[in-house]
Amino acid sequence: MAMSNSNHIAAYHGIDIGGSKMELVAFADRDGALTEVYRERVATPGDDFAAFVQAIVDLVAHGDAAVGATAPVGIGLPGVIDSASGRQLSSNVPALNGRLVAQTLQQALLRPVAIGNDCQCFALSEAQGGAADHAASMFGAILGTGAGGGYCVGGQLLRGFNGVAGEWGHWSLPATLLAQHGLADYRCPCGKTGCLERYVSGPAMSKLYAHFGGEGTEPLATLAIIARANMGDAVAQRTVTVHLDVLGHALAGLVLAYDPHVIVLGGGLSKLPHLYDKLPAAVKRHLFPGVHVPPILPPRFGDAGGARGAALLIRQHTKAST
Repeated sequence: MAMSNSNHIAAYHGIDIGGSKMELVAFADRDGALTEVYRERVATPGDDFAAFVQAIVDLVAHGDAAVGATAPVGIGLPGVIDSASGRQLSSNVPALNGRLVAQTLQQALLRPVAIGNDCQCFALSEAQGGAADHAASMFGAILGTGAGGGYCVGGQLLRGFNGVAGEWGHWSLPATLLAQHGLADYRCPCGKTGCLERYVSGPAMSKLYAHFGGEGTEPLATLAIIARANMGDAVAQRTVTVHLDVLGHALAGLVLAYDPHVIVLGGGLSKLPHLYDKLPAAVKRHLFPGVHVPPILPPRFGDAGGARGAALLIRQHTKAST
């Protein structure tokens, strides 16, 4: 259904791309507040670039019909864009690797298009109307199948020279901490070894449990590990303790690097209550005296924030261009 008075109301489309599904949400911008008008989700054509582009074109056409306008498009993608070549790297959508995704979609859609990392879109969504609304600065830290994030100041996303500001998951874990906890120097899919996401993500907790001698032939899910720890399982308790300490070290690094006024957690692990109870003390142990831990908060929008953040990204991009 088209909006009335569409000529007087700005509209933006946000698209959240995942390995299996992608979702478009069309928004009306009323006095700075985004109001959802239309939502559609389809399977991601992960192995066919032409089919991927056509699926985006179709989604956007449906969104245009819903808002009654040719709306700019923001897209949240996993991975990064090489700042020199403009090609997509490290995507969990194989068809996009090495492709000029932004340029191709710009030509196909004939309108402004902004592409950002999915973690950065999460941060932007939580900075504007989310858990960190009105905070002078915030860091959105994703803890899911990997670890990434985004940094916002005054509600605006700062992407940096390479567009990778917030990629804390690929900071290296110090050898002293590896030795202290008896951890292996795991190789990361990015090509480095010892990246933080290999120790703080959801799959990492399962790997730690197995590393410390946990029973079972299949990887144990995070919630199951927490449950075992609460029942007194010594290996599970060690896993939770080490995971918390390494995560505390990682977030302490974020405090020292960015000094955000608020940290908002995202991803599957953001649903674990013990993180909000115990993380502040775990972070504090890795800071020097006089440096305080900012509030660590759960997300307001959770998994629903990706498309909203992408729409906010294109709004930020178009306003900066005018």
